[in-house]
Amino acid sequence: MPENFRQWVTQALAKGGTDLRQMWRVLRQKGPSQFQFWLIALAVGTVSGLAALLFRKWVEGLQAWVYGTDDILTLSSFAKTLPWYWVLITPIVGGLVVGLILNRFTPDGRARSVADVIEGSALNDGRVEQKAGLASAVASLITLSTGGSTGREGPVVHLAAVVSSWVNDRINASGITARDLLGCAVAAAVSASFNAPIAGALFALEVILRHFAVHAFAPIVIASVAGTVINRLHYGDVTEFTLVAEGSLQFYVELPAFLILGMLSGLMAVILMRAIFWAEDFGTFVQRKINNPNWSRPVIAGALLGALAIFFPHIIGVGYETTSAALTGNLLMHEAMVFVVLKVVAVAITMAGRMGGGVFSPSLMVGAMFGLAFGTVATGIFPSVSGSETIYALAGMGAVAAAVLGAPISTTLIVFELTGDWQTGLAVMVAVSMSTAIASQLVDRSFFLTQLERRNIHLAAGPQAYLLSLVQVANVMRSPNEKHAAKEDACWELVEQGIYIDGNASLEQAMPMFEGTNLSFIPVITLGGEDQPPELWGALFQVDALKAFNRALAENAAEEHS
Repeated sequence: MPENFRQWVTQALAKGGTDLRQMWRVLRQKGPSQFQFWLIALAVGTVSGLAALLFRKWVEGLQAWVYGTDDILTLSSFAKTLPWYWVLITPIVGGLVVGLILNRFTPDGRARSVADVIEGSALNDGRVEQKAGLASAVASLITLSTGGSTGREGPVVHLAAVVSSWVNDRINASGITARDLLGCAVAAAVSASFNAPIAGALFALEVILRHFAVHAFAPIVIASVAGTVINRLHYGDVTEFTLVAEGSLQFYVELPAFLILGMLSGLMAVILMRAIFWAEDFGTFVQRKINNPNWSRPVIAGALLGALAIFFPHIIGVGYETTSAALTGNLLMHEAMVFVVLKVVAVAITMAGRMGGGVFSPSLMVGAMFGLAFGTVATGIFPSVSGSETIYALAGMGAVAAAVLGAPISTTLIVFELTGDWQTGLAVMVAVSMSTAIASQLVDRSFFLTQLERRNIHLAAGPQAYLLSLVQVANVMRSPNEKHAAKEDACWELVEQGIYIDGNASLEQAMPMFEGTNLSFIPVITLGGEDQPPELWGALFQVDALKAFNRALAENAAEEHS
């Protein structure tokens, strides 16, 4: 027994020494570079946080100047005192400026937002369009300041992505490094915009990178903390919304009610998303019918918003005053329901008019009012066993927003950090889980992924659906002079039968051809002009295409699990 014990101790010490030497070798070889990346993440987080803070301050300042109010938190109440023509003209002028900016600096007249950042992370090596991104930020700034009914998180996230893209270009970052830096910028921007460090970090992982890899966690948290510090140096450690102290959740008795609220909130989120998409399609249809220029589309949307705001100024801007009223129970049930409908209409008009902005803040407002209306009914039916209806407003706010973003974890946390109320966590979690489960079955997982799907960018189905588009045929094919290449006569014979693929195509176009023809190879050509014959580049073999696809899948899995 003593001999066995001494042997075990000797082996343990030897293994421990080997582990220590390995740790020291990793520290010497990889430690400085990793530490350097963390410093870059801190710098990017700081700059992105400052950008988010400045964007928020500029929105508040321009909004106060345009509407002539000293307190933009009570803008909707103040707008009731303004002349009707001022409320009408302001978004029209804003729409004109937005239309001219986007028409000049973007190829399609569309403001960039979160969906484009997700696309950049998955398909563009962690990069987004920089010139179009800056133009979109300015356009969204004007939209939010002149009556547009959207949120600021969309432009802030894309603005942060522009910052990280610029840095990635300067340091020639690619692959995992570039995507991690993108996540750092987004986390800092969300944290600085909402004073929500935990949710900012998780939003970047859950929504933008769409994985929770360990290698990304530390730099993203560092950047998120930097963004939060930027916010708190200016605003202090305060929450966006202040809740009433009265009322408590009767946990076990009320849980079925929150399950029902979650299901209905999921449907409400789907209605909000589909209203936006329907309005977008209708706007495109009308634009093609009357052949009006791109710059006029935000003008028309501004006119519709201005006409609506004359009677219902609650739709103006982010809508935090109305959201706060719902969370504190200062709205009647019929008011809450009417405002839900009006906000959905206003958001759909703004987004369809391509005026810029995000959907997170509107979904918070819609969810809070919907939850308050539901809570009024629930507590009215069972008053003796119910808490406050404002708890339902909080749960509804999280449930609708989580379903729209497709981000139950980060949305649950951001609701807690926006309100500072951690006591009703069970109610919010139950509602959020039900809403996301239902909404994800009725759309392509989230508003952003559905947007991309409508552009034929298939990210919702996972990497197996989009990785093929990243592999170019020209990089996988065998040229005619290679060993084991396809015979030229056989290639030209297939070309004459109309079986070939362009050399600039990707495996996304090639793989269905293999399935449809059952061939072992497909000729790769480039078509010349009218009087020029096609040029044979080589042949793409099915086995090579499958190997390339497997390598791409393996690299993606390695990144997600590293």
